[in-house]
Amino acid sequence: MCPIKPADRLSSVQEYYFSRKLKEVAQMNADGLDVISLGIGSPDLPPSQEMRKVMCEETMKADVHGYQPYVGIPELRNAFSQWYQKWYGVDLDPATEIQPLIGSKEGILHITLAFVNPSETVLVPDPGYPTYTSLSTLLGANVVSYNLKPELGWYPDFEELEKMDLSHVKLMWTNYPQMPTGANATPELYEKLVAFAQKHNIVIVNDNPYSFILNKTPLSILSVKGAKDCCIELNSMSKAHNMPGWRVGMVASNAQFIQWILKVKSNIDSGTFRPMQLASAKALEAERDWYEGNNAVYAQRRHLAGEIMKTLGCTYNEDQVGMFLWGEIPSELNNVEELTEKILHQARVFITPGFIFGNNGKRYIRLSLCCKEEKLAEALQRIKSVM
Repeated sequence: MCPIKPADRLSSVQEYYFSRKLKEVAQMNADGLDVISLGIGSPDLPPSQEMRKVMCEETMKADVHGYQPYVGIPELRNAFSQWYQKWYGVDLDPATEIQPLIGSKEGILHITLAFVNPSETVLVPDPGYPTYTSLSTLLGANVVSYNLKPELGWYPDFEELEKMDLSHVKLMWTNYPQMPTGANATPELYEKLVAFAQKHNIVIVNDNPYSFILNKTPLSILSVKGAKDCCIELNSMSKAHNMPGWRVGMVASNAQFIQWILKVKSNIDSGTFRPMQLASAKALEAERDWYEGNNAVYAQRRHLAGEIMKTLGCTYNEDQVGMFLWGEIPSELNNVEELTEKILHQARVFITPGFIFGNNGKRYIRLSLCCKEEKLAEALQRIKSVM
């Protein structure tokens, strides 16, 4: 082979855990082992029939297949603006304060590129979504974890944060409802975060895709007075609208921040397929019964997931929201993989070990609710047979 080496930055990260582990699960399935996956949070319920109809009708038109505006079409920006007003009570100018994205995950890249110079500091939650850390590391940022603790409800320890050297911090990533812990946001938490950002001249980026899942009071950090000046919020249609494969998300903030993000985005990708944007705008018209219908299904699944937790000897907080269940493993176990590997290879059920979310998750597991009830019931029986 040619003596070609990859870029040095690749040595700072590993392949995404689910990319790596799901290869193993796929091989087990290929070998006929029929693994039930309670790992990744990919909604298995369909999007609304109305939005799928729009997608089909628009796709059949002859003149919709060209490049689309980098800023997204007005119909989608207006729909996002109306959605934020209706459900979060937040006023957003659709022309200047909203940027549609090809899924909110790409927004993590665009925001980091727009705001953070190499060697500047980014604060990431522990436990938290691994992509906050990996993308920041790839881009040469100095990544510093801040603790989320169960005794504080998995909220930031502001006294601990104030003792840190914050002089070089540009961004602080937050995610509420929190993944993986299921901790819900409160107006008081968001007010504290905004005050912290203003005091230290830090941009708070709140990742908010789970606010409609098993949650009666969706909140946005942008509802706090002055938040738009120092905060950015990501949102997604993957979870609440059952559209993970469609890759439609958005970022909202003040006009200047959005313009900086667009400056990056427009040099990396192009606009989303027009019929997909129109269908997404239709999905955003959903009324309360849509969200309640999804949540009725998730509530049934959540009950079965709780039974799995109990069978495994794990403890969990009943007040969690979102599409996962987060539980602490029994004290007699040496480490979480002692449990997850046993369940994978003996019960043929894949569950996520909490260490992938940070050091504070090393004695926890996460169960996804994106699995049909009959499969969850079968997983429960398999686990009972080996425990």
